Amino acid sequence: MNGGSVGGEQRLSSRATDGSTSAGSAQAAPAAERSGGRILVDQLVAQGVTHLFCVPGESFLAALDALHDAPIELTVCRQEGGAAMMAEAHGKLTGRPGVCFVTRGPGATNASPGVHIASQDSTPMVLLVGQVGRDMRGREAFQELDYRAVFGTMAKWVAEVDDAARIPEMLARAFHVAAGGRPGPVVLAFPEDVLTSTAVCADAPPVRIPDSAPPSGDLEALEDLLAQSERPLVIAGGSRWPVDSASLLGEFCRRRELPVCVTFRRQSILPGSHPNYVGDVGIGANPRLLEAIRDSDLLLLLGTRFSEAASQGYTLLDVPRPRQRLVHVHPGAEELGRVYQADLALHASPAAFLRAAERSRPRVPARGDHLALLRRRYLAWCDVPTEVPSPFNLGEALIALRARLPAAVTITTGAGNYAAWINRFFQFRETGRLVAPTSGSMGYGVPAAVGALRLDPTRLTIAFAGDGCFLMNGQEFATAVQYELPLIVVVVDNGAYGTIRMHQERHYPGRVIGTGLRNPDFAAYARAFGGHGERVERTADFVPAFERARASGKAAILHCLTDVEALSPSVSIAALRAAAGR
Repeated sequence: MNGGSVGGEQRLSSRATDGSTSAGSAQAAPAAERSGGRILVDQLVAQGVTHLFCVPGESFLAALDALHDAPIELTVCRQEGGAAMMAEAHGKLTGRPGVCFVTRGPGATNASPGVHIASQDSTPMVLLVGQVGRDMRGREAFQELDYRAVFGTMAKWVAEVDDAARIPEMLARAFHVAAGGRPGPVVLAFPEDVLTSTAVCADAPPVRIPDSAPPSGDLEALEDLLAQSERPLVIAGGSRWPVDSASLLGEFCRRRELPVCVTFRRQSILPGSHPNYVGDVGIGANPRLLEAIRDSDLLLLLGTRFSEAASQGYTLLDVPRPRQRLVHVHPGAEELGRVYQADLALHASPAAFLRAAERSRPRVPARGDHLALLRRRYLAWCDVPTEVPSPFNLGEALIALRARLPAAVTITTGAGNYAAWINRFFQFRETGRLVAPTSGSMGYGVPAAVGALRLDPTRLTIAFAGDGCFLMNGQEFATAVQYELPLIVVVVDNGAYGTIRMHQERHYPGRVIGTGLRNPDFAAYARAFGGHGERVERTADFVPAFERARASGKAAILHCLTDVEALSPSVSIAALRAAAGR
């Protein structure tokens, strides 16, 4: 999914790699004093930061002033939650920490959803936050927060910088912590007077992330286990995947005739078009794939924690000792043995593991039939749309659309039952990307798509959102218009919080409360901001409307009307009530 890993280490700077900016390079101290704001921005540049997402605030005006002359593209957002989600999406796509700057108090709390997403999704991210002056701390001054208390359970590290001269040290550590091991978010707070005070200090060199390759003995043990297996299965997930992950993982599995699936919302790791790909395991997974995992005699968990969503509530594997033989590869040593006791645990990033495995000599038994069976099950699952009680069938629309799109397409989603159709029916090819929250956070798709387009405005990028999901961060459509980004948003409107309605009908059938929504005209919403908007009520009208939106060159919204009766590709309200005898 991301491109941060390079060989056995990760260089976070995007500058030249001729050694001139390496960790061992001599750094001359500046000749003059700099403000803390200038020092901070200079450190961001030194760490290779090219994009920064923010909502401006008075608590970091000195840093904003320094950004005026910096070679960093600033994206000004409409709400801090959207800004943090854009930064998190940047981290997903690049493998380098996405950076977000927000003001103190409400700015920080508004940004907290993005921090939580980065935590659960193992995404490198650095949140920079303003703080009250040092002379006011501890008095509950205006918008004062104890950031260690607020973010301590969400972030890998939370700190407050008390001295402008220590900004290079603290920021370098933030990037190291965010990107190393199991990646995640870091929060750094800056008292306002630290940013306005001056200091003489040297810039820190670009951070380099160490990585460990599995020893040859462990790789030999892995090949022995694979050679003894009749029904092996690779389950890939997590982060720290390189840009060439598809070729690395695909070749590893091809040489050993291994079927491979990905965990919840990690379809970017290996495209569905690869002959060894057999599906995704998460919410709404193919029951035949879950059956294959249970029946497997060897599972290779590669980069994934295999947490609640993927493991179907920790039921696919026994805890702590799975009945299947288990090999677990993960870049965070603390994750190995945390939930599952593996027969073989390898401390390495997916990239380091796959590159080391290229030197191994596989001993492959005859198990091509096993792979072929799982592949057929996958294709049958994703190629045939289910019937829904609505003139608009999102499954049919996606199957019709996917054949017309380039391989290099980015799809973003938030959370909601509408996303089950994308997970099931949109088959990614080669360089396709899915950017979506494994944490299940609503409101993510639109800001994530804006963040992706700020990285590459020429790449076709489509955000899918439910009606409830869209209105949580739909104001970032204005950000897309402001920066002239050709974002296409597909709003799937069933007039309800569909996921909650599904659970409501399952547990309390017929007792509907709190899940109905009265929505605006989303196509008119798009036009009000200066974008392109259309209303779609029938499946046959979707692709033509999509092509018109794409041809407009504007940020666009396709308002797709569907029936709440169609709760998911395989579940209806009537079916749930019938099962409950109602």
